[in-house]
Amino acid sequence: MREKSEQMSVQDKTAGKRRGQALTGALAGVAVIAVLVAVFVGIKVSGDDDKEQAAAPAATTPAAAASAPPAPGEPPAQAPADPALQQKPVVKAGSGDVTKLVVKQLIVGKGPKLTAGQTIRANYIGVTYADGKQFDSSWDRGQPAEFPVGVGQLIKGWDQGLVGVPVGSRVQLDIPAELAYGENATGGRPAGDLRFVVDVLAAQ
Repeated sequence: MREKSEQMSVQDKTAGKRRGQALTGALAGVAVIAVLVAVFVGIKVSGDDDKEQAAAPAATTPAAAASAPPAPGEPPAQAPADPALQQKPVVKAGSGDVTKLVVKQLIVGKGPKLTAGQTIRANYIGVTYADGKQFDSSWDRGQPAEFPVGVGQLIKGWDQGLVGVPVGSRVQLDIPAELAYGENATGGRPAGDLRFVVDVLAAQ
């Protein structure tokens, strides 16, 4: 009877030990699952934060760009120009004699009028008046030119013809030789009467 009781006691201890091990294993499994869930949630939250941070600069970029001041020496942005100013014009020869400076508005700009001393940004084409042969073009150089007007740094035809022209305009200047490079120009400069078509893109 005692042996039987001792056997039952040993069996009870063994069963209890097994139950304890099973319970420990179950708790360990639950802990592992909890850790995995926490890691997954953490990764998802972090990913959402990254997306929000990545999106934030993109949302503010246009506003920052719009309010950024112009770079030093860069003329300020003007009102949207006529789309025609994006196309190189065709400049033909004139007819008759050029006895005085003639300024013809081909496109009338909506910006302020140029004043002497301003630096302008412009595209232009220059041809000899008699035969329309091109001798200079900012278009062919791939970028507009910048220069002051009305201060004696340009030929007189430009200084006199561009002051008062609204920004955003395209003008044709028919310039007599005496207001250009003269009848006997040297140094590769064109002689005689000249015709220019000038696009005034910006000024400051």
